[in-house]
Amino acid sequence: MSSKTTQPAKEISRRQFLAATAALGGWALLGGSLAWAATPKQSLTIATGGTGGVYYPYGGGIAAVVSKNLPGVEVTAEVTAASVDNCKLVGAGKSDLGFCMADTAYDAFAGLGKFKNKLPLATVAVLYASYMHVVTVADKGIKGVADLRGKTVSTGAPGSGTEVKALRVLEAYGINPDKDIKRDRLGASESGGALKDNKIDAFFWDGGVPTASIMDLAATPGLTMLLLDHADCLPKLTEKYGPVYFPKTISKEVYMGQKQDVAVAGVGNLLLCNQKAKPELIHDILKTMFEHHADLVAIHKEALSLTFKDAVVGSPLPFHPGAVKFFQEKGVKV
Repeated sequence: MSSKTTQPAKEISRRQFLAATAALGGWALLGGSLAWAATPKQSLTIATGGTGGVYYPYGGGIAAVVSKNLPGVEVTAEVTAASVDNCKLVGAGKSDLGFCMADTAYDAFAGLGKFKNKLPLATVAVLYASYMHVVTVADKGIKGVADLRGKTVSTGAPGSGTEVKALRVLEAYGINPDKDIKRDRLGASESGGALKDNKIDAFFWDGGVPTASIMDLAATPGLTMLLLDHADCLPKLTEKYGPVYFPKTISKEVYMGQKQDVAVAGVGNLLLCNQKAKPELIHDILKTMFEHHADLVAIHKEALSLTFKDAVVGSPLPFHPGAVKFFQEKGVKV
């Protein structure tokens, strides 16, 4: 009978010992504090773009910097079809942050164009300017945008800001994308590959400079890449769509083999959030980005454009209250 009564006592004692050991071990590893256990990490997503553009590496940089330096927050960058897609994701609360071109963001906010309903979006910061690249190769005989008539042209991935702007540029030149060209819809990397393989004659890409996939195209042996000047369409764009576009120049030094600077249409790139995002969170994300700005620049050169002054200029959308608070603390009027 004694063996039956003593066995449970040993079992209980063992459990108590293991529980106590685990608790003490955890306490030691945490330096005597268990405060973090009450606040598990908040997982956020940032909607970016395709892997061949600027949005994805820049967004991945923001995700890495914030995850490393903002306690309690873990951010993951998502590959998407870019601007249109990102507005829908952020507006629906499926992504917490998103990259978007200012023209597309305004359409989403106002319920215009590809957006049937107004989306509850707000600006976190203006990150940098996008430059419209109209890309071809020398042996195609294309000297300007007007020469695209009758050609096979990629106007950007479906749901991208490139597509929105490309169609507007073509329209400004009197080219109907559904009738006057054979239209393809590819992202930057795919477009570069298709041009190399002679499957298309030209493509549009709206992004930062330099764009990796276009650098690769320009460096291809035996191929002479050309960028087409199109700044003369800006008056028509402004007349129809308002002052969201502005003149920019792609220096001949940016891409290999270019003999002259190219005048193009520029547009701001925004970091967006949902209007319902917590002000404290948006404030702290911005604070982290600026405090670790050098780390962002090391990941992508476009982060050089992120300054207190420029981050509040060029957004057609209202800024989120958390962003307003951050910039006001820095003496910047929003």
